[in-house]
Amino acid sequence: MIIDPDQQSSKDIYRLMIGSIVPRPIAFVSTLSKAGLPNLAPFSFFTGVSSRPPTILFVPAIRSYDGRPKDTLVNIRDTKEFVVNIVSRDFAEPMVRCATDYAPEVNEFEIAHLTPIPCEKIKPPRVGEAKITFECQLEQLIPVCAGNAELVLGRIVLFHVAEEVYDEGRINLKALQPIGRLGGHAYTPVKETFEIIRKIKPD
Repeated sequence: MIIDPDQQSSKDIYRLMIGSIVPRPIAFVSTLSKAGLPNLAPFSFFTGVSSRPPTILFVPAIRSYDGRPKDTLVNIRDTKEFVVNIVSRDFAEPMVRCATDYAPEVNEFEIAHLTPIPCEKIKPPRVGEAKITFECQLEQLIPVCAGNAELVLGRIVLFHVAEEVYDEGRINLKALQPIGRLGGHAYTPVKETFEIIRKIKPD
C-alpha cells in the first residue's frame, strides 16, 4: 500500500503517524502563566536533542478546532521556563486528565489531584509524583508545519531524580516504570528490554 499525504486528510495522516511512531515518550509539561497560574499538559512528540548542554524538545500543535496555541506554549513564550515531568505508570490516569483543553484559569494540578512542588532554579512547579523531572529554560521556539505547530527547544538546568530509580549513574527502568504513547487511546509500559552491543569504532 502506498499513501500520498497530499491526498489524505490531516486527521488520517495523524492517525497513521501516531500508530507508526511508537512507543513515544511523554513530556508532562508544567508551566506558569504571566499571572502565575499553573498549567499541566502531556505531549508525546518529545525527545532528547543533546547532552552537551542537556537539551530536549517537544512540539505543541496549534489547536485544530479554533486555531489557537495551547496554554503551555503561550506560557513558555511569556516566561521562557517550563518543567518536563517523566510519566510513570502509577500516575498515568491523572496525566490523561490533563490532556483536555481546559480554560487558562483552570489548575490542572487540582483537576488531576497531583502535587505541585517548587523548583530550585525556575518558577513553574514540578509534579511531586514524578520520579524524574527536568527544570528547563527556553532555548528556541521554531514554527513548523506552516505555523500549525511550534518546536520548543529547552535546556535542562536541573535534574530531579528519585533515589529509588538512580542506580550507579543509570536509571533503573523497573523502578521508574515509564509509559509510552501509542495510537488512539493506547499506552504501553516498558516491561521487557534486550541489549545489542554496538562498536564505537570499526575494527
